[in-house]
Amino acid sequence: MIIRKEKREDICAITSVIDIAFTNHPHSTNNESKIVNLLRDTNKLELSLVATDNGEVVGHVGFSRIYVNSCDYGWFGLAPLSVHPNYQGCGIGETLVKRGIEELQGSGAKGCVLLGNPEYYCKFGFKRDENLILPGVPQSYFLTLPFNDFTPQGNASFDRAFDC
Repeated sequence: MIIRKEKREDICAITSVIDIAFTNHPHSTNNESKIVNLLRDTNKLELSLVATDNGEVVGHVGFSRIYVNSCDYGWFGLAPLSVHPNYQGCGIGETLVKRGIEELQGSGAKGCVLLGNPEYYCKFGFKRDENLILPGVPQSYFLTLPFNDFTPQGNASFDRAFDC
């Protein structure tokens, strides 16, 4: 298994993995690959990692900048995380998340947020912060991971690509 930054030739495989990973997912709107492609097309997919097995893309995670009260605090959103169903349960998602967090920290990012299952993401240090909210979603699923002692307070927003 190799984890690396995406390459141009990975785009079709990434789209396929995202689509199949979210097929029949109870909280999916089935637009996750469209979001990733829109972020990429507008140069807002700031970190995109793939997991490959024998050269085949089997997992993906994307990160894009978020804003709090319309201000840039150097925080990023993890979304989406996708692993091909044939490879789920093998630690690929965990490895992608850990590598992504390491890359963000190394680039000077201040923190990361996501909308996801607290039981899964707490093992990476993500937790709920009642002072940072994502309007319109259940707050128990909006999780934060500060990389230092400062967490901005207020309303968080993802890029407009997430509105598609």
